[in-house]
Amino acid sequence: AEARSMESLEKQLICPICLEMFSKPVVILPCQHNLCRKCANDVFQASNPLWQSRGSSAVPSGGRFRCPSCRHEVVLDRHGVYGLQRNLLVENIIDIYKQESARPLHNKAEQHLMCEEHEDERINIYCLRCEVPTCSLCKVFGAHKDCEVAPLPAVYQRQKSELSDGIAMLVAGNDRIQAIITQMEEICHTIEENGRRQKQHVGLRFDALYGILEERKKELLQSIAAEQEAKLQRVRGLIRQYGDHLEASSKLVETAIQAMEEPQMAVYLQHSKELLKKITDMSKASMSSRPEPGYENMDHFSINVDYVAEMLRTIEFQTGA
Repeated sequence: AEARSMESLEKQLICPICLEMFSKPVVILPCQHNLCRKCANDVFQASNPLWQSRGSSAVPSGGRFRCPSCRHEVVLDRHGVYGLQRNLLVENIIDIYKQESARPLHNKAEQHLMCEEHEDERINIYCLRCEVPTCSLCKVFGAHKDCEVAPLPAVYQRQKSELSDGIAMLVAGNDRIQAIITQMEEICHTIEENGRRQKQHVGLRFDALYGILEERKKELLQSIAAEQEAKLQRVRGLIRQYGDHLEASSKLVETAIQAMEEPQMAVYLQHSKELLKKITDMSKASMSSRPEPGYENMDHFSINVDYVAEMLRTIEFQTGA
């Protein structure tokens, strides 16, 4: 149980970059995760290759990278990782752990890793040709006697260093990809905003055309209405004039008929001369005024908009100069 507790504690003290126990000084990120300062600086430098170090004569600028544990973006000031706070609690826990543990748990686990071919032999070397860990007897008498081997700790440290570099490379690559994604998301936002603005611009342009068409239509309709009213007034005036003449003529006819029925010649002759004069005047009254042929025609207000329609169909976006 104590061994399991120590193993569990050690897992909490492993740096996610170098996979080793945190080394002093440990820095705490804003997301509350921890990194070795060297590992944090490696990731930061990989993500910000143009960043000037503190010893540079140039004025340094801040940078950013992402936490390898949670991908939270860490924004640093001009001091870089040296501006991050040390986690003294973790450092003290590591000191206590090392005092309580004579060796790292990795070494303890290796003590129990025995060779399958030689059960009493501990695996302590690494076959460089076969790329597998093995024991000394396998090198002397076994399957790896003709292979080149190396001490297990040396290969272990080299591969862990390679893995740490690979992790840092991936983290830096992920940061670059995230930056590209962020940039493309900003491009999408800009495209949407530019599209909205241009739609509004085109809409205003067409609204202006609609306004011109409506104004011109109103002017032309007013011209038609003015001539229509003028012609109607003239014709209606003639109708009234002819109506008045017809009414007067009809009354004169009635008077003449009544005079024809007068039995007394003297009485008849007293009014006949005046009546005949009225009939003669009525007959001579000029009623020749009337609209000329085609007066009712309004076809001269026809318009041809085919060329305008064709021109409107050719409206296109202007290309840049």
